[in-house]
Amino acid sequence: MRCLALADAARRGGAQVVFVTRTLPPHLLSMLSDRGFAAVTLHRSDEVADAEQTSAALAGAEWHWLVVDHYALGERWEALVRRTVPRILAIDDLADRVHDCDVLLDQNAWTDMVTRYAGKVPARCRQLVGPRYALLREEFARARHTATPRSGHVRRVLVSFGGMDAGDWTSRAIEALAPLRHRFDSVDVVIGAGHRHEVAMTAACGTFGFTCHVQPAAFAALMARADLAVGAGGVSTWERCCVGLPAMTFAVAPNQQAVVAEAARRGLVYAMPESVQTPAALTQHIASVADDQPLRERLSRTGMDAVDGQGTARVLAALDPDAIGMRPATSADEAALLEWRNDETVRRSSRRTDPIDADAHHAWLASVLADADRVLLIGERHGESAGVVRFDIAGSQAQVSIYRVPGVQGTGLGGRLLAAAEEWLRARRPDVTTLTADVLESNERSHRLFGSAGYQWRTSRYEKPLRRA
Repeated sequence: MRCLALADAARRGGAQVVFVTRTLPPHLLSMLSDRGFAAVTLHRSDEVADAEQTSAALAGAEWHWLVVDHYALGERWEALVRRTVPRILAIDDLADRVHDCDVLLDQNAWTDMVTRYAGKVPARCRQLVGPRYALLREEFARARHTATPRSGHVRRVLVSFGGMDAGDWTSRAIEALAPLRHRFDSVDVVIGAGHRHEVAMTAACGTFGFTCHVQPAAFAALMARADLAVGAGGVSTWERCCVGLPAMTFAVAPNQQAVVAEAARRGLVYAMPESVQTPAALTQHIASVADDQPLRERLSRTGMDAVDGQGTARVLAALDPDAIGMRPATSADEAALLEWRNDETVRRSSRRTDPIDADAHHAWLASVLADADRVLLIGERHGESAGVVRFDIAGSQAQVSIYRVPGVQGTGLGGRLLAAAEEWLRARRPDVTTLTADVLESNERSHRLFGSAGYQWRTSRYEKPLRRA
């Protein structure tokens, strides 16, 4: 579903999209067809053959990006397919393999977000990590506008364990809610079109006065109306957070265990203990959480703070051909940095306007590269250097300085350069909470840049809180 959310948004922006898959259940293929997406189905084979088949399927057209969302594919496959598609977005949440990608997306919350993919992606790779980048469908962004943090009594309960629900947790939840049905105005049970117990599920809901929804078109609206959810982890975790729905969340698959545990640690979900295996035990937990209004309100507010429904738009912005990629400067950049810094257009906007000699520049660069609190970044666009951003960190503050590479043009380039550098810093230095920028009074361009980027004027400098993901 996360790829479908991205595909829908990309197509609304005018992109042409095709899905390349292995065998999908008929109802999922029908879903793609109903939405107007072409789908190419590959034969099951090894990684090399899969890459060759994927390249063959995409041949004959010019593609700008390939989005790969598959736990068994990594660097080898991506390197082979890159011959056909020049840029790759890899979606991952396991961090158990190396990627050859230009953008890495992990929309989950982790304690090690800063270092999670260290050594697993190229230096040029832009990392989009955290719920800030959750790929949610447009309906959730719309539902967000009218959603409010939950408070008061639980009137409506929503049950959802994913489309397939291989462990049939939905049946256990229905049985657990049966003794509590008189406490709630309604219980909505959501299952996928491919659920193997659909007939029995519908009958059980009828027996207890619950409503069974099969692949509902307005799932976000159901979430927005509910007061409490019982369901699985995965993408649904971030959908519930987006609309402020407190959730009792099960890790129903091995790859969900760490995600659910960390989300619970951050106060985003109520993680169900592994010991809760019977409907009777689940009944006790549901009753307890339903009675705990302060807990549910905290979960609701914390979730809404973490997920604002704009993650899909942020990811698409990162795939913009004009987007800026940031990389740390190295000693190999010394000559170019000196040339740029000594250009008249750059010196004119600097506090030090005289040219810098090579020896002084060499010593300065060496000291910067050796200091973890002095971050020197080079922004690249279309594979070419576009600008330089430096952060001088002191405690929780970082002072930012920025300039374009002389001769590089582009509408809004300064703003994109600054935004990309902020994202880079946010992902790697969680200790930094405030950015400052000193601007010469006569430098109108820089005043416009920082003012339009959300910085607030503080007597003689601009300042901006660096919000966490």
